Amino acid sequence: QVQLVESGGGLVQSGGSLRLSCAASGRTFSRYVMGWFRQAPGKERESVAAISRSGGSTYYSDSVKVRFTISRDSAKNTVYLQMNSLKPEDTAVYYCAAKVTFSDSYYYTRGNEYDYWGQGTQVTVSS
Repeated sequence: QVQLVESGGGLVQSGGSLRLSCAASGRTFSRYVMGWFRQAPGKERESVAAISRSGGSTYYSDSVKVRFTISRDSAKNTVYLQMNSLKPEDTAVYYCAAKVTFSDSYYYTRGNEYDYWGQGTQVTVSS
């Protein structure tokens, strides 16, 4: 089992940047596909980005492609989401998620495919 703790959220002006971190407990971080999701008030949770356990394959939703970058540091058991050129529509609670996989290159984009979730961190982008 793994525990996930997100950090790095906050209030930022439109056009600004934030970097979210998700620290994972345990010694098997390298076995997990990691994903970032977000949920805005009154909206369904949506997939934002995902990264394979090797870090070699990544996924981005169309709404964040080019602006966001997902990465992972196995030495620190941490996955990051660098968010640039933020827009008010990026305002949401951001969650990281993890799932064990035996593939080095695969990732998951649907929330129901993930087994573990963090508590979320609020990102608010003002116009």
